[in-house]
Amino acid sequence: MRCAKCGGDRSSVIDSRGEVSAIRRRRECQDCGFRFTTYERVELALPLIIKKDGRREPFDRAKLHAGILRACEKRPVSVEAVDETVASIERRVHELCVKEMPSRQLGDFLMEELKTLDHIAYVRFASVYREFSDISQFVDTLQTLTNQQAASKDKTEEADKTANG
Repeated sequence: MRCAKCGGDRSSVIDSRGEVSAIRRRRECQDCGFRFTTYERVELALPLIIKKDGRREPFDRAKLHAGILRACEKRPVSVEAVDETVASIERRVHELCVKEMPSRQLGDFLMEELKTLDHIAYVRFASVYREFSDISQFVDTLQTLTNQQAASKDKTEEADKTANG
């Protein structure tokens, strides 16, 4: 592994930890003493994403991660939660075992994950993803989210009453 500072190729592993979808390794360069972190992931055969205009591009984990971070900007969402969301979506895509998939399907997966991660991030992403042309589409999305939250709250309260009572 090359050092991020001096480019030397002699480094030693100081610490290794297994995380959700990767092994995190702390390394130290034997030439300059600089410490840095690397991540080791299993490389999966992921599909090509078919864009709206018909172009095909490889599934890009970094692009997905950046999109989620943008939606969660200035929200109380941890980097670990974002990483877990990316890993979950990547796992779902891999489980499909397809060579190509429409970007719309990938966006739907992301919408589902954002809905449970952070409601504001969900609405932010939805406004761009669904290309709202007027305020009524935005209000409809908010109303749907509100109705789903209320239904979920009612089910939780019913389950609590049944368990306690």
